[in-house]
Amino acid sequence: MTTNGSTRLHLDGVVLPDGERRELWIVDGLVRTEAVRDAVDLTGGYILPGLVDAHCHVGLEMHGAVPDDVAEQHALADRDAGALLLRSPGSPTDTRWMDDRTDLPDLIRAGRHIARPKRYIRDYGDEVEPEELVAAVEAQVPHSDGWIKLVGDWIDREVGDLAPLWSPQVVRPAIDRAHELGLRVTAHVFGEQAAAELVEAGIDGIEHGTGITGRTVELMAERQVALVPTLIQLENFESFAAQGETRFPTYAAHMRSLYATRLERFRDAYEAGVPIFAGTDAGGYQPHGRIADEVLMLGELFGADYALGAACWRARNWLGRPDALADGVPADLVIFDDDPRKDLRVLNHPRSVVLKGNLVGQH
Repeated sequence: MTTNGSTRLHLDGVVLPDGERRELWIVDGLVRTEAVRDAVDLTGGYILPGLVDAHCHVGLEMHGAVPDDVAEQHALADRDAGALLLRSPGSPTDTRWMDDRTDLPDLIRAGRHIARPKRYIRDYGDEVEPEELVAAVEAQVPHSDGWIKLVGDWIDREVGDLAPLWSPQVVRPAIDRAHELGLRVTAHVFGEQAAAELVEAGIDGIEHGTGITGRTVELMAERQVALVPTLIQLENFESFAAQGETRFPTYAAHMRSLYATRLERFRDAYEAGVPIFAGTDAGGYQPHGRIADEVLMLGELFGADYALGAACWRARNWLGRPDALADGVPADLVIFDDDPRKDLRVLNHPRSVVLKGNLVGQH
């Protein structure tokens, strides 16, 4: 039976993260704890709030923006993998039309990447000179859902290595301005110098973060600066190094060193209390729909429970969305036949996907 276009559903399974067996009903797109009649039965299994891909570029591929039908396929691939909340930290494609689609995940956007001319991937970002950075932050506000994305470092061909795009004197006023506008700021960062300078300047998030170390980690923990390590993407570091080796051997050696030390640095961050979240970096160099793979890699570092939280309840809380399936919250959830806390590979096989109260996937 349907009401207001939504199917009534009945769930009876183990609800995570509390691990208790509960009965839930879904009516008019919301979770309810009181029984309703004529509901479609989805009894059994392990029920999680919708998964989160916290670094996922919908509408972006290797050569820049893509048509709407391709962006739609990105979102559908993530949805079918159980990722129902996507944080898109930089995309040149306008995806606002997706907001009216009840069959597509929710997006939290950061507008376009903000970079300097010839200091990032062509056709990805808004390229500005340092003196224009504050104005560039302001220009991205209409395209943002509360976040701004900076490119913190990239190869400097004159230096022959990774180097910051922005000096501390330039980036601090830009971050301050974003905060005045009620926005959080994150940045693409590989190397040590840019990570240290951005965290000192008051940034709210670090993407990739292979260069965080020492005092930077301590300050991130103290200020609760989020880290999204994109472990899948870091597996490309050897190919990045090889591409630059002939002309930029220092850069190539640096990229290999960052890769070799990444796990140690991420463990240090975890032990210090830095909040860490799951993001695949889908778009550009990665296909969509790989959230399970990212969680598996996080689980190898930090354990299954932490990894699940990094892609579910903790991530949802961080992004200001309901982190538990309580009465009256939007019905975005994934059901698995087996307990993912015991084997994270279960995440590769969602049994049912419910988005905005609608059963959009059933296997």
